[in-house]
Amino acid sequence: MEKEKKNYVAHCLVLPYPAQGHINPMLQFSKRLVERGVKVTLITVISNWKTITNKNLRSIEVESISDGYDDGGLEAAESLEVYKDTFWRVGPQTLSELLQKLACSNNPADCVIYDAFLPWSLDVAKKFGLLGAAFFTQTCSVNNIYFHAYKKFVELPLSRTEFLLPGLPKLASGDLPSFLYKYGSYPGYFDIIMNQFSNIDKADWVLANTFYELEKEVVDWLGKIWPLKPIGPSVPSMFLDKRLQDDNEYGVSMFDPNIEACIKWLDEKPKDSVVYVSFGSMAGLSEEQTEELACGLRDSGSYFMWVVRACEQYKLPKEFLETSEKGLIVTWCPQLQVLTHEAVGCFLTHCGWNSTLEAVSLGVPMIAMPLWTDQITNAKHIADAWKMGIKAVADEKEIVRRGTIKHCIKEMMETEKGNEIKNNAIKWKNLAKNSIDEGGSSDKNIEDFVAKLAHC
Repeated sequence: MEKEKKNYVAHCLVLPYPAQGHINPMLQFSKRLVERGVKVTLITVISNWKTITNKNLRSIEVESISDGYDDGGLEAAESLEVYKDTFWRVGPQTLSELLQKLACSNNPADCVIYDAFLPWSLDVAKKFGLLGAAFFTQTCSVNNIYFHAYKKFVELPLSRTEFLLPGLPKLASGDLPSFLYKYGSYPGYFDIIMNQFSNIDKADWVLANTFYELEKEVVDWLGKIWPLKPIGPSVPSMFLDKRLQDDNEYGVSMFDPNIEACIKWLDEKPKDSVVYVSFGSMAGLSEEQTEELACGLRDSGSYFMWVVRACEQYKLPKEFLETSEKGLIVTWCPQLQVLTHEAVGCFLTHCGWNSTLEAVSLGVPMIAMPLWTDQITNAKHIADAWKMGIKAVADEKEIVRRGTIKHCIKEMMETEKGNEIKNNAIKWKNLAKNSIDEGGSSDKNIEDFVAKLAHC
């Protein structure tokens, strides 16, 4: 059946790894494609899609594949390693079935935009003669480090204390992602990270959720070996260039934020007076670290809004809950709306890339308190390269103590150094907006991607 091309430029399937932090940026990029006349179908994993409570996709269609655990996903598997082995076997089979179904319809696919965590997607796409675009949800700096480890240019276990890699500042071993610095930890995730590059040379494009001005040197270097296009920040348009009308949320969420309560509480606080605290949707703090953070927040004397997921709230000290008069504990919140509220003075963050890029895009200074994986390297860049935050340094037990937390908050909220960081944050906010606005570096890359799609 002849393809009807008159209604759209091309048809792209977008396949994220089934986690909130991977779905959000890929879905946001999809909206940019739809704006330019590309038809987009989001490919979800059945088990993951069942957990998503808020779905607002508008003009994006949805199809599903299986990870082998349709009723439970990762939580139903014996381990991450077993889950990965099953998903990597069942996923390609069910993706092939979907591509075959679409090929026999009047709506065949032209390109698969796949999460780099799922490199087998590219192999399946090529079997069907489709274009393939890898999508990296982490920074180009982190991807460069992992790529050097994959190529064994960085030997594991680490034998050196300092590293100088192309496009990057000098890094201590402790500045590298935890999968390298603590070699052998989380072997399942380590394998996923390393295998991102197993067939990268076959990709027609490599897309990255960053912007050129933020990582110039490393983008220039990687651009010599990959068909790299930074297309970020992949943040809802109404918080950046405002060219996508009513685009004020990502569109899917596994959590139910209490928007009204959060904003009402912030409305009652003075400008720049609140410390917003969140550690993302995956990793949790130990009980000892939770207690130290609670006491540090209390002792700082600042107002604070702290996101503590329901499954983590048992770790909060009882006396803290009874005596903390200046804080609000919530199980989840609308982070973008909170970060843009004038009452928020800084963001105490785990430095996950989505949260970091949101803070960069919105000009919110950060107190960096990384836990694992790429967060360690992101914290280094926040404090030293971009100079829009302070790192809360952990002790020999890898605990950030209450005194350190109190000091970081006061330094950010009450000192001249804090003011300098806030000024830098505004600079990066403007650069982020300009990159995705009409004629900006990322905007041009998206336009070029769509033009080549249409040509192919």
